[in-house]
Amino acid sequence: MKALRPARALLSPPVFLPWSRRWGLRLWCLAAIAAAWGLWNAFFVAPTDAAQGEVYRLLYLHVPTAWMSMFVYFVMALHCAAGWIWNTRVSWALAQGLAPVGAGYTAVALLTGSLWGQPTWGTWWVWDARLTSELLLLLLYAGVMVLQHGFEDRERGRRAAGLLAMVGLVNLPVIYFSVVWWNTLHQGATLSPSQGAQLAPAMLHALLAMAVAAWCHAAGSGLLRAHLLLRAEGRREEQFARSRDGAPAAQLQPATAGSELSPT
Repeated sequence: MKALRPARALLSPPVFLPWSRRWGLRLWCLAAIAAAWGLWNAFFVAPTDAAQGEVYRLLYLHVPTAWMSMFVYFVMALHCAAGWIWNTRVSWALAQGLAPVGAGYTAVALLTGSLWGQPTWGTWWVWDARLTSELLLLLLYAGVMVLQHGFEDRERGRRAAGLLAMVGLVNLPVIYFSVVWWNTLHQGATLSPSQGAQLAPAMLHALLAMAVAAWCHAAGSGLLRAHLLLRAEGRREEQFARSRDGAPAAQLQPATAGSELSPT
């Protein structure tokens, strides 16, 4: 249990706020370094694909963003579950901060997939199981964000969004295993534990670098967004406390002034 104390301490806003800012900025720096190295290898070192030509290089954006769209959703749903169970402000802030990050990665995955599919499949879009379930993931992100901001009672909005996020977890295995369960147009897994990497070493190195960049960017963005959300919430609470404590004083001030001016 002692080993868990540092992690539990991070659920306290006074501890989380400086930690999240520090590590969020560090992760952004690591993301920039990994992305620069990965893009250099992707466009100038990795060989041209024999079957698809140069268009295959969209893989270095499409695959990492598709991975992160699912990973961010999973982490967001975990924080929603923590918020439901322990009602921790940090967990709710992380869930709210990660939602637009994951939605952005999902949108980029769909866009790059469409750009890649047009020259290889001859169409921008097909209602394939993988594509449809990924589109559903984007709609789930949108629903979570709408619920987070759609209630005057912030607590009700958080819990409604958290419930939707947790229910939406069933979509993740559908996305991942869709190419196994059904005869889909979408290609199989780029990296598979059973088949290994089906890429040349230079291609694999570039892909892994871009995956590291995407992970660092997503984690850093989630931490920094949660940091800003908690600070904004803290300022609102301070303003509310000041207005509540200052109201009686403001009401008493005219009477006090009047008593000083009244004749004795």
